[in-house]
Amino acid sequence: SAVAVIATAALLLFVIPVFAKIFAEAGAELPGLTKFVILVSNILKVIAIPLVIIFIAGIAAIRRFHKTETGARMLDPLILRMPIFGPLVRKTAIARFSRTLSTLLSSGVPIIDGLEITAKTSGNWVVQEAILTARTSIKGGESISDPLTKTQVFPPMVTQMIAIGEASGGLDEMLSKVADFYDAEVDQAVENLTTALEPLIMVTLGFVVGGLLISMYLPIFKLAGTIKE
Repeated sequence: SAVAVIATAALLLFVIPVFAKIFAEAGAELPGLTKFVILVSNILKVIAIPLVIIFIAGIAAIRRFHKTETGARMLDPLILRMPIFGPLVRKTAIARFSRTLSTLLSSGVPIIDGLEITAKTSGNWVVQEAILTARTSIKGGESISDPLTKTQVFPPMVTQMIAIGEASGGLDEMLSKVADFYDAEVDQAVENLTTALEPLIMVTLGFVVGGLLISMYLPIFKLAGTIKE
């Protein structure tokens, strides 16, 4: 997508103005499509730099806001509800939680301390709050799987595997298996997304670039026809 945007911007900012100058000097009557493309090119020449600055500043402001507690509370639930990317973020957070907690437990860290550490490293406020809520319940004597199930943040498969790990005394091993599963899920989801986007990007790029080129060659064809006549 970045390549498509850069290629289109380069055509509008550098190539189209050259054609526009030639057409202006020739005094040719331009088709509507050509006039529209030249208008877009002229507008883009004026607002391109401000747009880039605003975009970069906006991204930086959002990232900085997201690092605050208020920002995390506002943005993280929205991120998890996003189509395609939301499930990917959730799976990544679950994989990180499972891997980190498995490592801590196998190293002899108490489950209460381990949950506090994994909550802080989960990368998402919703997941963090779910883990801390479960931690509070566990301190009250509950098992780890029941409070995690009640949060409705973790899929049933995860909580069931955690329950099996608790019952068998191999929670760290079961969490490692959960992490492996979700790491593989994330890798597969990213691969599928990339595979699906590549043809879409190519078609979009071809359509946009082809349209720009056609709009520039239409007046040339018209001028050539006039000369022949």
